[in-house]
Amino acid sequence: MSASSRFPPQVTAWMERWRLQRDGALLTTHSSWVLAVRQGDMPAMLKVARIPDEEAGYRLLTWWDGQGAARVFASAAGALLMERASGAGDLAQMAWSGQDDEACRILCRTAARLHAPRSGPLPDLHPLQEWFQPLFQLAPDHAALAPAARVARQLLAAPREVCPLHGDLHHENVLDFGDRGWLAIDPHGLLGERTFDYANIFTNPDLSDPSRPLAVLPGRLEARLGIVAAETGLEPERLLRWIVAWTGLSAAWFIDDGDGECAAIDLAVNAMARRLLN
Repeated sequence: MSASSRFPPQVTAWMERWRLQRDGALLTTHSSWVLAVRQGDMPAMLKVARIPDEEAGYRLLTWWDGQGAARVFASAAGALLMERASGAGDLAQMAWSGQDDEACRILCRTAARLHAPRSGPLPDLHPLQEWFQPLFQLAPDHAALAPAARVARQLLAAPREVCPLHGDLHHENVLDFGDRGWLAIDPHGLLGERTFDYANIFTNPDLSDPSRPLAVLPGRLEARLGIVAAETGLEPERLLRWIVAWTGLSAAWFIDDGDGECAAIDLAVNAMARRLLN
């Protein structure tokens, strides 16, 4: 029995189609199967979608064409073969080891590369208005979400600088690709105001490891706000409003999943941002 025959049939089918050899353990997430592979001598990552929402991200990663993001070697409906990160750098570890300011700058500079104008038609992406529906659906029954829902409706009604968005730009989705520098992976594939893409910085890396608080520490939101505003030219007040909206949406997802610990992180950052606005 070959190693690939123990995989889900969807993964095996793409390995056979693209003539791939297994080069690591299969990772199963809510949305994808992910596997380190080789195509001949070339290291790569295979992603196979488990939910339809993933495919907009695959289209966007292909459209970026390796500029600010991992290169795509092959793509099709429901599957993606992409460049594998080769460097030893880790933005979450940087943040936890006293280099959070520099990690924030790297995230901002990566986002700027992704948001840069490109020629050619846009891929089919999720409108940001639709992406926020879980917040609007849960807010009537959760008073803690009401301020975020109110702010999100205002922002979505009058967006600025609309462009393709990563949608999940944080410390674990920007990787060290060695000579190619820091590059994004795993976009959601959204279309909306560019400010939204920076809001995720303010809740991480806490959401990936709640046992190591950083984003919620006193003064950290203010420090990050200054760095992001300086790097991007965005208005601090506008950033704060998008942080309020984003943390509400993220909390809504966690509440729906029964994850009170991560929802509490989102709501703590939400409260800090609202205090700064007031």
